[in-house]
Amino acid sequence: MKFVEEIVVEEFLPTVRSMLAADLRERGFTQREVADALGISQSAVSKYAHGEVTTSDRISEDERVRELVERIGDGLATGDMSRVQALIELEVLIRRLEDGDLLAERHRELMPTLREYDASFDVHDPESGARTTEQVRSSVRRGLRILRNTSGFAGLVPNVGSNLVECLPEATDVEDVAGVPGRIFDVRGTATIPSDPEFGVSEHVASVLLSARAAGATVRSAVNVRYDPELVDALREAGYPTVEYEAGRDGAESDEAARPSVTEAVRDADPDAPFVLYQTGGFGIEPITYVLADDAPTVARIIRDLAR
Repeated sequence: MKFVEEIVVEEFLPTVRSMLAADLRERGFTQREVADALGISQSAVSKYAHGEVTTSDRISEDERVRELVERIGDGLATGDMSRVQALIELEVLIRRLEDGDLLAERHRELMPTLREYDASFDVHDPESGARTTEQVRSSVRRGLRILRNTSGFAGLVPNVGSNLVECLPEATDVEDVAGVPGRIFDVRGTATIPSDPEFGVSEHVASVLLSARAAGATVRSAVNVRYDPELVDALREAGYPTVEYEAGRDGAESDEAARPSVTEAVRDADPDAPFVLYQTGGFGIEPITYVLADDAPTVARIIRDLAR
């Protein structure tokens, strides 16, 4: 009797770890860095490098495995993907390959009596909350990397700071929105991003994003930059719909309290995404411009093009 999990341990994991080790070494990782990234010993990395570990050609030649190894290698190298997300993505692929696919077929080869049954084993949900959460965090990281590499971005950061956020597909409150803790500030001409994205850390930009979604806008990401009529005109000329809302319309002392104004303005304009949302200020409220789109990298690329 042989369990499919044994095939994962004996064939799939050695093969994928060997492929990942080779991929990371090609990207310039040292043996220690590869070991840290994969959570294995340096001696294990050495064995993979010298072909001392038995691997499966069937698994290594599978296009889905090759594509995922390349994606994980790139994500680990750039920092866009955490080890947690890498683990989740591999778990998802394993479960898919176990469900009537490559690993299931290999299981049947080792256990011929299984061929008498047309059964599948759905032991993992590819759309799990953990996976979706890590995907959103990864998306924000990619967007932040674009902004960090945009030379003119620091000059677009308002006095209150900027934040790049993205929400879960079914977001209902700020706890479902990932952003930068402490916001992004201009420090001597450099956009400073204090730490890794987290959920529930952006009251300001998250509230505007959620308000726009409440109006029916199909957007999941937003960033705030300083307001300037010329910036808004440039975005409009680039083809992005622009929507103005009234900040502090009801005498509010903070922009967060203007969420009903955001919802009303977006609902009336019904803009296609991506679009621009802005307010020209009020008593004690700094004027701000927001760019909203489907995901964080798209938002960041719009800002990059604007800053050129």
